[in-house]
Amino acid sequence: MTIAAALAQGAKLLEDASISAPRLTAEVLLAHAIGCERIWLFAHSDEELREAWWIHYGRYLHERLQGKPTQQITGRQEFYGREFRVTPDVLIPRPETEHVVETALERAAGRVVDIGTGSGAIAVTVALETSARVVATEISAAALRVARQNGLRLQSCVEWVQCDLGSALASDAFDLVLSNPPYVPLSDKAQIQREVRDFEPDVALYGGEDGYEIYRRLIPDAARLLRPNGWLIMEIGYATGETVRTMLRDWRDVEIRTDLAGLPRVVLARSPGA
Repeated sequence: MTIAAALAQGAKLLEDASISAPRLTAEVLLAHAIGCERIWLFAHSDEELREAWWIHYGRYLHERLQGKPTQQITGRQEFYGREFRVTPDVLIPRPETEHVVETALERAAGRVVDIGTGSGAIAVTVALETSARVVATEISAAALRVARQNGLRLQSCVEWVQCDLGSALASDAFDLVLSNPPYVPLSDKAQIQREVRDFEPDVALYGGEDGYEIYRRLIPDAARLLRPNGWLIMEIGYATGETVRTMLRDWRDVEIRTDLAGLPRVVLARSPGA
């Protein structure tokens, strides 16, 4: 079987299973099986598929058909132009979360903390894009190992701390507090995509029964961590903005920003007090 035929067959299997972007997914999985870039496939479309390539490709297709996300099969995901390692222990970085980074980059800061860092995508990116001193916290030891590995591989200077939210950090120590907290309500678990529900870590997805449990704890903790006039920047769900704004009623300059689809995505607020 040629590479072109293998791609066509894989794309058809994925399409019949209602997997999104079937052709692109087939290309990514075959390139991963071969150990090449996708562009190599097009230049060698008439080449015969080697047995080892076919075995790996077939396994990857089977895993994707069972719902496993492509990023967990390949073990990587791009974020802000850089490749991050991902495993089942961390939330797969989403393009929407780049809005948190972009908002943070607008504000000069000497010290920044990323609460609930997961793969380390936010912390590593801010560290590489600025001269700020960056700290990242994570309650999951397994996730923190992934984040630390990403930080080392991408040569970023981040201090990694295992703790619940900012509990291990000193008060009045930061100019920016950043976070993409879990905000999916547990009551919605049955309705979310199989790829998310069955393969990404619950601790990174669910914010209690109503989705606001972490915000209720994070907002006062951020007020403690921030220096005067410091900023809190958090990702929010498309339907959670006004409720989170209410939680920030004692904060100043509260603003909700939308993503490229026009949906509320980021909330930012200046620390309470004069």
